[in-house]
Amino acid sequence: MPMKLSVNIGTSVFPNPVTVASGTFGHSEELYRSKEVKCLGALVPKTVTLNAQQGNLPPRICETPAGMINAIGIENAGIDAFIDNKLPGLKRVGVPVIVSISAHNEDDFALMAEKLNAAGGLAAVELNLSCPNLKKKILVAQDAEATAAVVRRVKAVVKYPLIAKLSPNVTDITAIAQAAEGAGADALSMVNTFAAMAIDVRTRRSKIGNFTGGLSGPAIRPIALRMVCETAARVRIPVIGMGGIACADDALEFLIAGATMVAVGTFNFVNPRAPLEVLEGIKAYMKKNKMSDIRELIGSIQR
Repeated sequence: MPMKLSVNIGTSVFPNPVTVASGTFGHSEELYRSKEVKCLGALVPKTVTLNAQQGNLPPRICETPAGMINAIGIENAGIDAFIDNKLPGLKRVGVPVIVSISAHNEDDFALMAEKLNAAGGLAAVELNLSCPNLKKKILVAQDAEATAAVVRRVKAVVKYPLIAKLSPNVTDITAIAQAAEGAGADALSMVNTFAAMAIDVRTRRSKIGNFTGGLSGPAIRPIALRMVCETAARVRIPVIGMGGIACADDALEFLIAGATMVAVGTFNFVNPRAPLEVLEGIKAYMKKNKMSDIRELIGSIQR
């Protein structure tokens, strides 16, 4: 009997549960030309915004124990340039494409969704909600009402399954997750980076030009895993789990905890083949444990 690895998010079907985290796979043509990339469950390119952004001042990245801090600033050429110059090549790969978008208000989010509707050919749209909620001076994903408002506004116009990407920098991420679900999100992507900083003791200055940034990598995995497990138990929509996944065993933890899909992020910089090795490891685990369907694995944690 063949092994069934496909999973669903809304109306979209993904051939397997392994993808990449936004911002860690770029828009690089040499990666998308690789035959191996065709094995992935989905491609998630770097987040795009309505208008072009230059990003933050350097230095933008610094290494930390078991991870890294970044403050790139979502540098990109804007949604129109992305649709014209990057999206056609992505669609030719033959792997489901999830486009991540960010904006500073609900109308701009909706406008970008409409532009992607017209472009066609996507598997889903991911809302990167780690953008400022200007009224309250916090991130949208730190406020249940703001999160619900953005999701509801975009859901009213988008024709693709809608994924809300959540920030871990909250007291109770399950409350934000339930707000997104209630507003119509088809899935949750979690978690984004943890607010962090590092100081150069010789200069007494931050190692990041933006002063603070987002921590990712293996150091955050146990916390991300706990958040995914708690959230998966409280919502009915799929969760795309991420946060420090470096190998198949890491990914298996997230699947067993309840994630429907997993995304490799920071470790792509260490080993660009990491997502492929994770997929092969999941297959080997299922074969060893005589599992014929990925659904036997998802949420199989023993309590």
